[in-house]
Amino acid sequence: MSSAIKTENLKKVYYLEGAEIHALKGINLEIKDGEMVALMGPSGSGKSTLLHLLGGIDIPTEGKVFIKDKDIFHLPEKLLSRFRNENIGFVFQFHYLLPEFTALENVMLPAEIYKKKDAKEKAKEILVRLGLGHRLGHRPSQMSGGEQQRVAIARAIINNPDILLADEPTGNLDSENSKIVMNILKEMNEKYKVTMVIATHDMEVAEYCSRIIKLKDGKLIEA
Repeated sequence: MSSAIKTENLKKVYYLEGAEIHALKGINLEIKDGEMVALMGPSGSGKSTLLHLLGGIDIPTEGKVFIKDKDIFHLPEKLLSRFRNENIGFVFQFHYLLPEFTALENVMLPAEIYKKKDAKEKAKEILVRLGLGHRLGHRPSQMSGGEQQRVAIARAIINNPDILLADEPTGNLDSENSKIVMNILKEMNEKYKVTMVIATHDMEVAEYCSRIIKLKDGKLIEA
């Protein structure tokens, strides 16, 4: 089985008021195609930082990230942006839906960036599949937290990414909606073979995954 994600000596240092904060301290990690991996650790352990680096939305201080054998930080910025949009989907704890847009318009946006002609039809199809056919014309303020998170998932997968990165995707949801969201993600992994890395502090969420990776103080303590 080939690697979907691989890191080499990945480090990230932040500078805050003259102090160095070593968020990641040399992470060597390999995630195979089709794996569904939970990334666990206490607050401040480096989970979100690692996800942001794996997704190419932050730049490492040192080290490399390979996505499908491509060293992503050797790509020019414009090519990296396109590569990220076409290959990686993101789901966050806070949905980051555009409040003035409907559910349908929020989901269409990543496809419209590259002028894909079928954006509207595809967005509608995904929302219906996620049980949101009755919410197409609703804005985020008219939807529940669980519905908003499903819209965020739909937006993340409209470009058929090979990899989905989720940062505490159930963090703001009650137990019922958490199960709905995780069952959706599990089905995507099993049915469509989407590789997933899910940062979570919730063991019930981690149990949906095939492997658990643990971080502590910026270091990998189990993989």
